[in-house]
Order: sequence, then structure tokens, then C-alpha cells
Amino acid sequence: MTNAIDRRGFLSKTALTGAGAAAAAATAFSAPAVAQELPSIRWRLTSGFPNNLDTIYGGAVVAAQTLSAITQGKFQIQVFQAGEIVPGPQAIDAVQNNTVEIAHTCGYYFTGKDPTFAIGSAIPFGLNSRLQNAWLYHGGGNEAYDEFLSAYNIIGRPGGATGAQMGGWFRKEIKSLADLKGVKMRIAGVAGEVMSRLGVVPQQLPGGDIYPALERGTIDAAEWVGPYDDEKLGFYQIAPYYYYPAYWEGGLTIHFYINKGEWEKLPDFYKAALEASFKAANINMQSLYDVKNKTAIRSLVGKGTQLRPLPRDVLDAAYKTAFELYAEYGSKHPAWAKIYPAWKQFRDEGFEWFRVAEYTYDSYVFAAQAAGR
Repeated sequence: MTNAIDRRGFLSKTALTGAGAAAAAATAFSAPAVAQELPSIRWRLTSGFPNNLDTIYGGAVVAAQTLSAITQGKFQIQVFQAGEIVPGPQAIDAVQNNTVEIAHTCGYYFTGKDPTFAIGSAIPFGLNSRLQNAWLYHGGGNEAYDEFLSAYNIIGRPGGATGAQMGGWFRKEIKSLADLKGVKMRIAGVAGEVMSRLGVVPQQLPGGDIYPALERGTIDAAEWVGPYDDEKLGFYQIAPYYYYPAYWEGGLTIHFYINKGEWEKLPDFYKAALEASFKAANINMQSLYDVKNKTAIRSLVGKGTQLRPLPRDVLDAAYKTAFELYAEYGSKHPAWAKIYPAWKQFRDEGFEWFRVAEYTYDSYVFAAQAAGR
């Protein structure tokens, strides 16, 4: 696996990535007199990711750099990679206990506490990235998610997006649903539960542990994000078959999770500055992945990667299983039962609209380009 890069050098580089957003935000908020009257605040952030995964880890750095620019250095967030303060799987606990003020990670890593954590980030056959933002920002999603998170003394804000992810790397070709039986696969959260019902043996591993597990044969398959990250992690060297799409992550949102008490103590100006910084990180990450993935997928194919669509019977079985699972969650988890019906209605109506314009446009131009026109 790629070694973690130097923190200081990385922060300097990544700061440049978010510089445009930071400058724009700083101009919008420029108020030297106000800044002089505000307190100096230092927060610590624990990331759910290693810093060698520069794009997903870098979302926290972009937010921190933007916040510093807006507040003229009065409000600083120091970013720590997973494991420096607490392991990634303990990020929510660290914020809840105020060990750190803020974390940057994926909600579905914490479905062992309650599957409702996942609905704010991504669940199988859920929203694409645009609809995910629409639901969270303007469809009642943030409010519903925060109501759930209040039981853990935290609030959440979108802080990064990957777009639709890839379905993972397999040592052996998957030609039908039957080929999944007994496959040991690194896959997290609700998706892991769906795959287990299809015969897979799910394993939840941090990003940095996936390559060694594949190399040793502890697992037979793994999913992470997409071409850029996956190439950096070297999965193609061990598992040649690369499947698409990740039906479980049509539009992942990474969140900033903030200690509720610390948030409430902030002056309104700092709250507004944080909100702007989080949005800058959210937009920046999706844009970076869209640029980097288009290059990385060509590189991977050039190295011998075998691209394969997930078989239709796998998708059909997973779709049926996922919605059966959601009905079970509704009967067992009150928070899920409260959020899911409105989420499902938003999803269905959003899909109806996207089929009218987005899908027909994309389908035509993609086909025309593929035909060489």
C-alpha cells in the first residue's frame, strides 16, 4: 500500500486546491473589524481516512483552509488522519465525548450503532449525488438527520461527495449471482448486510487495511471508492476484475460531525463561516474526483484491469433484498422509521423528474460519443 505522505507538505498542497473557494468566501465575509472582536478558537478534527488518500482526506483540509481565510486566522481547525488521535471507527465516539470537536467521515461506518447513520451518507439504490445534495440542503434531509444525531450529542453537515462509485475488485470473475456465494468481501454498513443475504461474507476494514488483506488472501474482493483512489491503493495488482456500479453508493456524502455543545457555543459569524467552508469542501471533492477518475480509469485499463458490469441477476436480487431490509429497519429502529418514508418519497419523485430530462440527455450524448460521433 502507498505510504502516508508527509502531513505538512500535504496540507500546503491541498490548501491550494481550495484556495479559490477560500478566497471567494473570504471576500463575501470580509469584515476585519468584526474578526478583531471575535475570539480565537482552535478545534481538532479527526478524519476517517489516511492522508495518502488525498482527495477524500483533503475535504477536511479544504474546509479548514477556507475557514481560516474567512475568519482571518481567528478560527483554526487542525486536521488529524485516522489513527493519530483515535482509529477511524471511533470518530463518532470521539466527537460525542468531546475528545475532538469535529470529525470528517462516512455515516455508514456506524450502522452498528443504528442503521439510520447510513441514510445521511448513502444506502443501496439510493440517491445520486445531485439528488443527495438536494435532499440534504433543501429537501429536509439535514434537519431530519440532525434530529437523529442529537441523541449522540452531534450535528452533521455534508462535507464531500464521490459521485457513483465502482462495485469493487474481485479475484475471480462474477458471471451470475451464484458466483457470489462464499466470497469474502470488504464492504461496509448496510451494503454489507445486503451482500451477506446474497451469499457474500462481508468484512468491514479501513481503507489502509484493504490491500494487505487482499494480498494475504484474507478477503477475495474489496470495494473502496473509484478509479483514482483504487489505483493509488494498488488493488489492480491482486484482483484483476473491476466491477461497476456500486449499487450501494450512487451518490455518497461524507459528513462533518460536530459536537453539538461546541457548535452552540460559537458566535453566529463562526457558524456561518463553518457552513460556507463545509459547502466549499463538498463541491470541491466531487469536482476533483470527476477530474481524477476519468484519467485513472484509462490508466487502470492500460495496466490490464478487466472492467465488468455487475450481472443483472445480482442487481435484481440486491434491489429486492435492500428494500426488504429497509422494511425490517422500519419495524426495529424508530429513527429509521421516522426518516425513511419522506426520504423514499423524495427519491421516487426525484427519479421521476430525472428520467424526463437528465436521463434522456445523458443517454443520447453518451451513446453518440460511444458511436464516434
